[in-house]
Amino acid sequence: MKLAAVFPGLASMLHAAAALHICAFNIRSFGDTKLSDQSVSKIIVKILSRYDLVLVQEVRDADLSAVQELLERLNRASKHSYDYVTSESLGRENYKEMYLFLYRTQSFSLVDQDQYPNPDSTFSRPPFIVKFAASSSKNELVLVPLHTPPSEAVAEIDALYDVYLKIIDKWQTDNIMFLGDFNADCSYVGKKDWSSVRLRTSEVFHWLISDDTDTTVGNSDCAYDRIVVSGSKLRKWIVPKSAKVFDFQRAFKLSQEEALAVSDHFPVEVELTSS
Repeated sequence: MKLAAVFPGLASMLHAAAALHICAFNIRSFGDTKLSDQSVSKIIVKILSRYDLVLVQEVRDADLSAVQELLERLNRASKHSYDYVTSESLGRENYKEMYLFLYRTQSFSLVDQDQYPNPDSTFSRPPFIVKFAASSSKNELVLVPLHTPPSEAVAEIDALYDVYLKIIDKWQTDNIMFLGDFNADCSYVGKKDWSSVRLRTSEVFHWLISDDTDTTVGNSDCAYDRIVVSGSKLRKWIVPKSAKVFDFQRAFKLSQEEALAVSDHFPVEVELTSS
């Protein structure tokens, strides 16, 4: 007799324990001001504590004071221990953002990191590339974050193919996850644009968040935020049908105004098997 038949909830409990949850979340203009709003910061911590590994975008915190405080609050609120790695401030002219990765130390260890050199100034905020190893299996994966300026979305998403080639050359792996706010829909990337995007036309890549997904808070309906993977091993680790949006407005019963105070984007997430 199967244990799951005796304990109906056992299968889902075992799945939850075995899966590693990864997400990308554009927290609009994250810094000291947003963190000082207690109601907003509590929601942010509640969202982030759901995940083993999180990419946070639109971090505007050059001295890392808000990042450090966020880490402390996250560690106080969670039964897990979190650490972080962050890029330098990136961007053209005066407007700068950082890529921030928060991760449970019981689930992942940081193996390597590399700031994409951006030789042709293709990217406004060039990817801060990180390699993590899952603690349970020692499987390694590379994460490539990207937050595009809307007007440059098509060119920057296409240029991720060059980043892909560089990673293979540098680290000899194609188990790569591209994730972030690509602005990959609506007026920024139309249907006619996809034919010029190598990350889309090549069969090497698997887009986990579909074009008809709404990743935005508010009244728009756009699939701006994406997760794209390559590599046969990584694709096997993905839990089928686990890639989705986390609608924190609905989950936490927030008004639209309350949700927009957190961000104008929902997190996009996916689960990996831990073995």
